[in-house]
Amino acid sequence: MKLELRDITKRFGALTANDRISLSVNPGEIHCLLGENGAGKSTLMNVLYGLYQADEGEILLDDVVQHFAGPGDAMAAGIGMVHQHFMLVPVFTVAENVMLGHEKTKAGVVLDLEAAREMVRTISERFGFNVDPDAVIEDLPVGVQQRVEIIKALSRDAQVLVFDEPTAVLTPQETDELMNTMRQLREDGTAIVFITHKLREVRAVADRITVIRLGKVVGEAQPTDSNEQLASLMVGRAVELTVSKGAPNLGSGALAVTGLTVLDDKGVAVVDDVSFEVRQGEILAIAGVQGNGQTELTEALMGLQPNARGSITLNGDELLGTSVRSHIEKGIGYVPEDRKEDGLVADFSITENMLLTRSYGEPFVKAGTIQRARLLEFTRDKIEEFDVRTQGPDQPAGRLSGGNQQKVVLARELSHDLSLFVAAQPTRGVDVGSIEFIHKRIVETRDSGVPVVVISTELDEVAALADRIMVMYRGKVVGIVPGNTPRDTLGLMMAGIPAEGISA
Repeated sequence: MKLELRDITKRFGALTANDRISLSVNPGEIHCLLGENGAGKSTLMNVLYGLYQADEGEILLDDVVQHFAGPGDAMAAGIGMVHQHFMLVPVFTVAENVMLGHEKTKAGVVLDLEAAREMVRTISERFGFNVDPDAVIEDLPVGVQQRVEIIKALSRDAQVLVFDEPTAVLTPQETDELMNTMRQLREDGTAIVFITHKLREVRAVADRITVIRLGKVVGEAQPTDSNEQLASLMVGRAVELTVSKGAPNLGSGALAVTGLTVLDDKGVAVVDDVSFEVRQGEILAIAGVQGNGQTELTEALMGLQPNARGSITLNGDELLGTSVRSHIEKGIGYVPEDRKEDGLVADFSITENMLLTRSYGEPFVKAGTIQRARLLEFTRDKIEEFDVRTQGPDQPAGRLSGGNQQKVVLARELSHDLSLFVAAQPTRGVDVGSIEFIHKRIVETRDSGVPVVVISTELDEVAALADRIMVMYRGKVVGIVPGNTPRDTLGLMMAGIPAEGISA
């Protein structure tokens, strides 16, 4: 089945998320939609899938104009979608999830689970998925759960499959398996739309590439184009993709974490007896698939976790059990993983956001009064230093792009006299150009003698920044390895296999 989108336009108030976007996908083709987060890729696919209605433009399947009132219409027409966040019921079996929404019954009364099981077996055998139809979803690895999503779509005779950022929660090995599955589907005649911002994946499987920037198609590219060519098309200028850094100039031990355990609300250890240290002048990157305890570990480092026990010392001073303010006063800079929720106040101006960690004393507050002229001068300096693209220091932070919001957080946190810098997902949702800038500032912080902890699910980022890498799996430390450890080894560690158990 051939898919064609003609001049699709979608607006949300004054924001035009998709601006006259056109593209086509042929049967047996993988068409990659490449662009940074916020470029409009997912909005376009949500229009295709019937979740949004286009303000202008047409969707055609085999040259016939379609009108989708909702996802049910899109699925009935042969369109399937594998979402970044799985749409599965954790306590249901694979077969129950696959039949959900188009249940088959016996005598119109009893669910025909055996028919669903047989469908899972047939599709699994056809594509080599090896999925047990009676397995419970919550007991399956993430990569297998994604196969269940694909089986769901194929069970409804999907001839056009949309993969929306499908590798966000996968290990490198699971990502490779997904790439192989996509190639198999292509050979089977399926038309595939692959949405991503990861250049490595694009070049691995795409037949054609359409690049979207700020809601518009800015060009088409070939899988043979270099990463630099693809990146410059995404950003609109030349981008340096490699991080320049020399060997670390190590000082004494600064951060020491010993026997750290964090319990969730049910009393389950989500961080389980974790120990490590970070020396002055080095970057320790904490790697792992999202949801393996990294968030809770980061919160414990910053005094944000009430259910933590063990020991966290910085230059010999115990941090565990002390307030967030005491962490700030000890010189700990912090970039949270969700800047919108935890890093900024969207309705506050850039200037007001710069004050957030300095609102109780010198140099910007005297006798309870904000020294506005001094604060404004400081903000203007940081806007220039960190290349924040803004209308001015009074612009609300929520109206900045994601990359510029992240630069505001970095400017505030790095302008302290630091004794430790903790950056969680420092480049999540920012463009390639901003990634280049952020990485450079993190390396400069390390080179100034500050111990740095980077928490990231992006292996390319981990490999680019890390002097040492600590891999977490289900709340435990699988191992701490050198920064130049091969990706394949890191991927196996992210699946819970200790480094010493991996053959060379």
